[in-house]
Amino acid sequence: MAGKMLSLLPPLLLAVAGLAGILLLCVHTRDVRDSPSLKYGIVLDAGSSHTSMFVYKWPADKENDTGIVGQHSSCDVQGGGISSYADNPSGAGQSLVKCLEQALRDVPKERHAGTPLYLGATAGMRLLNLTSPEDSARVLAAVAQTLAQYPFDFRGARILSGQDEGVFGWVTANYLLENFIKCGWVGQWFRPRKGTLGAMDLGGASTQITFETASPAEDPANEVQLRLYGHRYRVYTHSFLCYGRDQMLQRLLASALQTHGFHPCWPRGYSTQVLLQDVYQSPCTVALRPQGFDSRARVYLEGRSDPTLCRDLVSTLFSFSCRFSRCSFNGVSQPPVAGNFIAFSAFFYTVDFLRTVMGLPVATLQQLEAAAVTVCSQTWAELQARAPGQRAHLADYCAGATFVHQLLSRGYGFDESTFGGVAFQKKAGDTAVGWALGYMLNLTNLIPAEPPALRKGTYFGSWVVLLLLFSAMLLAALCLLLLQVCAADDD
Repeated sequence: MAGKMLSLLPPLLLAVAGLAGILLLCVHTRDVRDSPSLKYGIVLDAGSSHTSMFVYKWPADKENDTGIVGQHSSCDVQGGGISSYADNPSGAGQSLVKCLEQALRDVPKERHAGTPLYLGATAGMRLLNLTSPEDSARVLAAVAQTLAQYPFDFRGARILSGQDEGVFGWVTANYLLENFIKCGWVGQWFRPRKGTLGAMDLGGASTQITFETASPAEDPANEVQLRLYGHRYRVYTHSFLCYGRDQMLQRLLASALQTHGFHPCWPRGYSTQVLLQDVYQSPCTVALRPQGFDSRARVYLEGRSDPTLCRDLVSTLFSFSCRFSRCSFNGVSQPPVAGNFIAFSAFFYTVDFLRTVMGLPVATLQQLEAAAVTVCSQTWAELQARAPGQRAHLADYCAGATFVHQLLSRGYGFDESTFGGVAFQKKAGDTAVGWALGYMLNLTNLIPAEPPALRKGTYFGSWVVLLLLFSAMLLAALCLLLLQVCAADDD
């Protein structure tokens, strides 16, 4: 009996193996290739207070997929923004050299010629272009001349509009968080149900708010329609020039000089000499400029640690007249905020200081307001004891925290329920959140207007049947081995 079974098993195993082989031929597979080479892109974010360089990378064979472009490296340019070189345009180009030399090392040499290089200038250059278009043009020309000397694919240096800055920041955040489209584990693309999130950027000279809205904007100037991965997005966006952190501080300083003769937002025990030319040279403070002032004069100013006066001073920055059904401030139409938001740049740095250095909770608007009051009540000695390594910006955190609270609550209209959906972040994953990545994705067409085709893959059912067949073969082999052992014992 055992001998008969042994004689039947080899044909049985051959039959099972044959069936498995036939099914394997029917399985749809794809060739296995070596890991694709990487492509690179470089964006210089020329902000009002400084310039940052970002090097991005992505697999060369997946240019129109999603979630694949990441930050390779970054570099902060030493010195001020390029707009500060209005009197020395060549210095603007020279200031970028150290970071460009780093880019030569970060990008493989064989990829230099095919690596696009962009420079986008934001609110600092927008202000310079308003006051002196000639100086603005000379600075951009000097920057472009420097960039063109490097072996990258230089594609121009230009000033971004406030709308561009807001929309590209929104694209960056939602791209990194895979809110536009995702690829499932079986290789099929789908749109996540969670939808998009709004983006709020607080730079040096301007602030932007951008979010998806269901209804058309009352003011068409604040609406942008995008088509990404086959889906249309109606996006509200607005940029407030002169409401960035640095320009806000300058405006508060000019108001403090006029109305108090001291600075209520500065800590008691802190004092400095202020050069009037520095205060009033900005277009943002021109309305507060005294008649016939001596630009070379210096004024001694001290702090008072007065939270109430500081709040009142900050409130003078906003006007709430409105000709639309609903506005944010300064007569700008804005629909109600809804959904989740990400707040980055100086929003993040301000709230992070309150949380980590001061150890204060900021999970609600009430807590944020209380944290601002706490910071504004500190003396200069107390602040220095808490943050000994942050002397350069320490005196301005009171004004910054008070401004962020008023901008979000009174300006943009967040209440306690909607504020709970705001996340203050510097990065998404390993990539900095800002307009730079969205700008490059747009100019290199890395986000298609139409959805990508389904990935080629193997049907899940085919693999299940194959696994069952191979399990049967393994079981049969074990049975054969057992019968052989039993037959040997019988002999």
